[in-house]
Amino acid sequence: MSQIQSLPADPLPQGVNAEPGYSLIKRNGSVTPFDAAKISVALTKAFIAVEGNSATASRRIHEIVEGLTANIVAALTKRVGEGRTFHIEDVQDQVELALMRSEHHKVARAYVLYRERRAAERAEQAARTPRLVESAPGLSMRDAEGNTVPLDFARLETVVAEACAGLEGTSAEAILTEARRNLYDGISLDELALAPILAARTLVENDPGYAQVSARLLLDRLRREALSFVFSRPEQATQADMATRYAEYFPAYVKTGIAADMLDPELARFDLQKIAAAIRPERDMQFQYLGLQTLYDRYFLHVSGKRYELPQAFFMRVAMGLALREVEREERAIEFYNLLSSFDFMASTPTLFNAGTRRPQLSSCFLTTIGDDLDAIFKGIKDNALLAKYSGGLGNDWTPVRGLGAHIKGTNGESQGVVPFLKVANDTAIAVNQGGKRKGAVCAYLETWHIDIEEFLDLRKNTGDDRRRTHDMNTANWVPDLFMQRVEADGEWTLFSPDEVPGLHDLYGTPFRAAYEQAEADAEAGRIRVHRKVRALELWRKMLSMLFETGHPWITFKDPCNLRSPQRHAGVVHSSNLCTEITLNTSADEVAVCNLGSVNLVAHIGEKGLDHDKLAKTVRTAMRMLDNVVDINFYTIPEARRSNLKHRPVGLGLMGFQDALQMQSIAYASEAAVEFADISMEAISYHAIWASTELAEERGRYQSFDGSLWSKGILPIDSVEFVAEARGGVDMDRSQRLDWEALRDRVWTLGMRNSNCLAIAPTATISNICGVSQSIEPAYQNLYVKTNMSGDFTVVNALLVEALKARGLWDEVMISDLKYFDGSVGQIDRIPDDLKAVFATAFEVDARWLIAAASRRQKWIDQAQSLNLYIANPSGKALDAIYRRAWSMGLKTTYYLRSRAATSVEKSTLKGTDGRLNAVPVTHAIDTLRARAELEAGPNACAIDDPDCEACQ
Repeated sequence: MSQIQSLPADPLPQGVNAEPGYSLIKRNGSVTPFDAAKISVALTKAFIAVEGNSATASRRIHEIVEGLTANIVAALTKRVGEGRTFHIEDVQDQVELALMRSEHHKVARAYVLYRERRAAERAEQAARTPRLVESAPGLSMRDAEGNTVPLDFARLETVVAEACAGLEGTSAEAILTEARRNLYDGISLDELALAPILAARTLVENDPGYAQVSARLLLDRLRREALSFVFSRPEQATQADMATRYAEYFPAYVKTGIAADMLDPELARFDLQKIAAAIRPERDMQFQYLGLQTLYDRYFLHVSGKRYELPQAFFMRVAMGLALREVEREERAIEFYNLLSSFDFMASTPTLFNAGTRRPQLSSCFLTTIGDDLDAIFKGIKDNALLAKYSGGLGNDWTPVRGLGAHIKGTNGESQGVVPFLKVANDTAIAVNQGGKRKGAVCAYLETWHIDIEEFLDLRKNTGDDRRRTHDMNTANWVPDLFMQRVEADGEWTLFSPDEVPGLHDLYGTPFRAAYEQAEADAEAGRIRVHRKVRALELWRKMLSMLFETGHPWITFKDPCNLRSPQRHAGVVHSSNLCTEITLNTSADEVAVCNLGSVNLVAHIGEKGLDHDKLAKTVRTAMRMLDNVVDINFYTIPEARRSNLKHRPVGLGLMGFQDALQMQSIAYASEAAVEFADISMEAISYHAIWASTELAEERGRYQSFDGSLWSKGILPIDSVEFVAEARGGVDMDRSQRLDWEALRDRVWTLGMRNSNCLAIAPTATISNICGVSQSIEPAYQNLYVKTNMSGDFTVVNALLVEALKARGLWDEVMISDLKYFDGSVGQIDRIPDDLKAVFATAFEVDARWLIAAASRRQKWIDQAQSLNLYIANPSGKALDAIYRRAWSMGLKTTYYLRSRAATSVEKSTLKGTDGRLNAVPVTHAIDTLRARAELEAGPNACAIDDPDCEACQ
């Protein structure tokens, strides 16, 4: 490229000075100061070489270069690692990307081709030069005590080889070659451990096996950190060493945690030698990088940022915490440990955070009803803070609070309505951020007849009076069947203030209809002061419009939640929870609590499909663990303790549904998938209810069992008839396969240990830990960058890669095609139609299939399910059809409406975009030039800031 002959030998001068303390690693490993001014020089020469050096051009080039340099330096310093160093290639990569961002494509193209030519020249020269030392000649490192010692490249090779062992498609040499680029003289141990992790992560898009390699390399770093802290001396160990080291480490870990005032001293009373002998070190090797990094960042116990908890100690700590009150607690702890560490089942995030600690708040969800006076309102807000402090997700029923314009007897004034108090609740949720582990989260529910419903719909808008907006609070509509029937009939709907219709909120079904129609008559006669008539269809359209525009309020259905509740005799379901899967009674005296966990369907698929025997065993142990939560739990308010001990509800759900389909070559958009949803949920429901009868036989029935639907022999599948009677029919398949009559007899005879057994939560985080698809979700994309509180992570559908490899279709071109089409296989001609159907992504699956599968599950569930609905091309007509269908097919709740976002996965490369560990080198951007892609990375699949709800799971 003669046009850039004026550039220096390296197209970007080696040495840049952004601010004191930053350094640059040369290709030979030496380190020099970082000088930002030289970026400007290199850019100016590049522009002059392409555009000339006239006076007019020079002024323009100067302005462009000044802005580009600032952007490049900002990008570099943002990504810098622990050593505050940049590699020369990283700087040059950022120059390429900056040129592309600013659409200076000719300059960028010339720059890229010049880099290619210089790289070829260096390679040719290196081939002619004898290599005296193959690995890292003359480099030193700083050991744990700060001493300068020769860099131990042999150990690095051992660790990388161990990480790649057994993973077809991965190469230790490729990782070592990339890692060498980030080595420099005087490198610290932390940075040395980081180098192969960064290298492996850049290769994830080439083969999903590198996600496991990255996790195993992170383990090496974690082992050094944890062992050194626990034993108070510099320690490091390979995975092979841990086959014996875990037994030594685990008792010392328990002692360390108790001394740090973190672990419950009761753990020391276990037979720690027996417990340690049961640990399975090889299970450390099953993590994907996203899962292990998430555990490292947010779950593992630490002191002043130093982790001292290794993965198998983490799972055993949780298991021991759940077995504290068992008679044979070592045996039960080992049983629980085996279920968790195998990923057959995973407890919810609060349980993983806090089991075995001094404050074991293990429950996921809390539901409250807010009373209609200042004391009750601010007590409810205080309760929110106390419940959120230890990682609880909150659902608040605000319907009892009087509306705008209602009379206040005490002051003879008029109410400002519910919205100002929601603003306070919103700010409280932000203030209590759950110890930095995750965001505080709350959802406000309002029934559709409330006089403030239209203002409630606007709460998440970005326009209007900000004092009447709640930008951080989730909201949900609590919709009676009568409203949906008025919508169908295009009838009128009357809004009321609850202080003038005090009994309406506690009614559902036929009694609600009678009371509501009487209230309308009273309003017509002038006996109700605050009321307003609206067209039901217009209000419905506004609900759907706001749902699309802001992501809120969600649509949830009051009547099926109550008509099918096993606890109808004990109270009323006034709302759902933060993620719309919990449907439990609330009142002024009772705060509903639910304890969650999820079966991993992937672990229960065999050659013949669903392994019923294994599933039955998993569910039995899981139900015991969830029931133990009720007794062990640390309750922050008495209303929660009272409710949980009285009713003992749990919510067993599932995750990995789409993976399970793909393992069986079943397309999500098919009758076979709907059938599998039915079969799998029926089996989970059957075994969960059976397990609860076993617990009742061993431990006794829950206190409020008498009078429940259970006590009358009415199971969830039977309660569908109540909805059908109230509506005059329901479009729900009610077929069954298992021996429900035998189970019905057990429930009748033995009773139930738990008022509720089943709920499908989002599993946003625990599915990452297990490396499977979320909950019942269709896959967002087959290749994308996922963003959560731990950073950005490249995610590749390993099952797709396996299928493509089997047909000889996995190659660089396929990777490029997947990136170009945003992880979708539908538009790639080379892929056969059968694979396109099986690996269709969320926006390629008609939402009607999601609803059909959810309806089949709902008949077996005594609570609800977090059901996201995806729509690629939203319109008012489409949204109307989807949500009416959800109601008519008997769903209790829906969750987020997800629509396509403007941003997409970076077309050029996923390397360099993923992760919390920074300074990831970005590969050559030649394909960036071709794609001219946006540089934003990561799924933003809905109209909300954070597409992953991590509050329940």
